[in-house]
Amino acid sequence: MDFLEKLNPAQKQSVTAGEGGILVLAGPGSGKTRVLTQRVAYLIGYLGVRPYQMLAVTFTNKAAREMEHRVQQLLGEEMTRGLLLGTFHSTCARILRRESERLPVSNEFVIFDADDQQKIVKNALKELNLSDKQYRPPLIHAAISRAKNELIEPANYPVVTYQDEAIKRIYEVYQRLLRASNGVDFDDLLLLTTQLLEQHPTVREKYASRFHHVLVDEFQDTNIAQYTLLKHLASAHGNLFVVGDPDQSVYGWRGADYRNVQRFERDFPSAQVILLEQNYRSRQMILDAAMAVIDKAPGRRKKKLFSDRGQGEKITFYEALDDYAEASFVVDTIAQLVASRQFEPGDCAVMYRTNAQSRLLEEAFLAARLPYRLVGAQRFYGRREVKDVIAYLRLVQNPEDEISLERIINVPARGVGEKTLLTLRQAARVAGASTGSALMDLARGSNSPYWGNFTGRAALALADFGIHLANWRSLLATATVPELFDQVLKDAKYLESLDDGTEEGKDRLDNVKELRRLAEEYATRTLAEFLENVALVADQDTITEGNVPTLLTMHAAKGLEFGVVFITGLDDGVIPHSRSFDSREQMEEERRLFYVGITRAKERLYLLRAMRRGGRGYAEETIESRFLEDIPVEFLQGRGRAGRSSRTFHRSMSQTWSSAPAAPAAPPPVPASQQYRPGMRVKHALWAEGIVIESRLQDGEEIVEIAFASVGTKRVMASLAKLEILTH
Repeated sequence: MDFLEKLNPAQKQSVTAGEGGILVLAGPGSGKTRVLTQRVAYLIGYLGVRPYQMLAVTFTNKAAREMEHRVQQLLGEEMTRGLLLGTFHSTCARILRRESERLPVSNEFVIFDADDQQKIVKNALKELNLSDKQYRPPLIHAAISRAKNELIEPANYPVVTYQDEAIKRIYEVYQRLLRASNGVDFDDLLLLTTQLLEQHPTVREKYASRFHHVLVDEFQDTNIAQYTLLKHLASAHGNLFVVGDPDQSVYGWRGADYRNVQRFERDFPSAQVILLEQNYRSRQMILDAAMAVIDKAPGRRKKKLFSDRGQGEKITFYEALDDYAEASFVVDTIAQLVASRQFEPGDCAVMYRTNAQSRLLEEAFLAARLPYRLVGAQRFYGRREVKDVIAYLRLVQNPEDEISLERIINVPARGVGEKTLLTLRQAARVAGASTGSALMDLARGSNSPYWGNFTGRAALALADFGIHLANWRSLLATATVPELFDQVLKDAKYLESLDDGTEEGKDRLDNVKELRRLAEEYATRTLAEFLENVALVADQDTITEGNVPTLLTMHAAKGLEFGVVFITGLDDGVIPHSRSFDSREQMEEERRLFYVGITRAKERLYLLRAMRRGGRGYAEETIESRFLEDIPVEFLQGRGRAGRSSRTFHRSMSQTWSSAPAAPAAPPPVPASQQYRPGMRVKHALWAEGIVIESRLQDGEEIVEIAFASVGTKRVMASLAKLEILTH
């Protein structure tokens, strides 16, 4: 067991620290999982602590399995037998089943999943005669979940507004229905275990005495219930070892509270605080930029991240004319990095703030015929809400489209069940008509020959939808695609069905808005052309495993690393997101999210923004992200399409407004010589042969526009593209 010799001084200090409270503030890429697992191995292998006297908890089953595997590699399976290592929820479920005689459920309790929880909320609303339109189940459940994470029971739910009073009543019924089914939800696992230890001293002493050492991974992501639980479990011996980094706390919307780090220092005043500052992942330039961003966050303990991997290249900043050009730059740059054999495709990651931003990136990869992998979400055209809207528009274009009709006839719910739809389909078939035409005929009410096939309620629901469908069809000849798009969603009340007040609901709205931006580009074209374009994109399955670039949100990137990282959408309102503008805490979480994105990069980092965003013909001017201002200009290289760095532009504007003397303008770059001219045949390593359309100088670089037979027109930087001239 010579693993201690391979640790750096701070890691070794953490692993071999004595007893009591120990707080390890682990910077990104500093080996925190290694420290935690080797702490377990040290306690067992060096100090002789029995495995069953230890509890190690983390947040995901994957992380727990990884920790267990690493410990077994160090000590062997025999020496680790009896070690309790798992997630918070699995650990709590085990305790609750053993102590069920003290609980409001038996030891055979069932754990209701997310769908079950939504159904119980809906049942509670029905019992209280409350409208699920006014009290949307996802939003109500989110409020109940927050209360449980803060150890607030229904009787103590704070009431300030009438809605609070309603949520309190729903919460009471929700819990009663859960218990009547001998069930618990995920939050109950934490709440009931914490209450069990608080209310039954003998049980608390039993577990606190058993666990001589309690170890926690990703401590910055714990909520109040989890922190209180940990204190109870460590109450006998006081040996609580926590590893985390409040600078990487980005899950506040899930209940995570980074202030638990401050609470730990307050509750364990004699605790050792150890900083892991050596980074094994990134070049120093990337770390310097990350620190420049996070050091602006108030009230934090500063870390000085350092790397022995060298300074590395400056960070590339690129300001595109619009979001299409932003996506093209990403794909073209990845293609050039791969063609020049500087990196493998799988080394590259493209990150963004919201899932809706993936659409243009996915389409740019499609246009270049390059495969990619999408992490943490369905591809844009595979998302439920996007498919719903497209189905509506397909039905307007073609009422005989049975598949689209079946998808949206009851979305949002309008009282048309499977039996009613089957009856409509059979009646239309008997009459030799399409289901869509029968539906529109029902708009005539009792004059329709189909009317008698249905109960009054079902007939009215079908007739109402038939009226809308007929009206939408009548607009085809006069309305533009975006106008029709808006009218359909308005009449169907589809947006209201998505806007349930939750973060997920807001993301779904963003996806529909992104599709609406695409529709705006077809303002002078037909609905058929719009649907054809969408179909051609949607039908190509480009999500590939293996050695391909990765597309993902910055939230999904936490814990990952890549050789090359592109962070897109660095505009105010995107990152930081506009929803954070009114909250200082949310704004600081956005800052931490940007920090997380930066620190995923190992070798190169690209920061991108668009001067206009929102689609061709509908684009709006943007303002660069305020977080960019925190990165010193000397850390950056590259210029925008406007011929200057927007960072320099903003600073010159600030000087103008403050009437401060302006700094002398930088001399223009020395022009490069042009090697390419129109008509030349050239060869690219990835896209094969093409013909030069245009060549021009920009910021000291030769920009060449080439028509390739394989992928169409591409614009490349001559210095990176490594073009071979075939004919002059």
